[in-house]
Amino acid sequence: MRKVVKVTRNYQVTIPAGVRERAGIREGDLVEVSYDEREGIVKIAPVRRKRLTIRLGRSISVEEIERGVEEALDAAASS
Repeated sequence: MRKVVKVTRNYQVTIPAGVRERAGIREGDLVEVSYDEREGIVKIAPVRRKRLTIRLGRSISVEEIERGVEEALDAAASS
């Protein structure tokens, strides 16, 4: 599947719906962007990670979960 999209002034592109659906990319997902020197093309691939399970021994609020997710995403983006 090939689609043509416009690059914005901030160098952003929108992944077309059909491509997102076939790749299983949803809002909030991480994607890896790479340049293939051999083929001379940019590749975008969803990042698949195992789910992390933590036993806290107590109940936690939705706000604590959201804060933890934001911290994890910030840490992933800076690495």
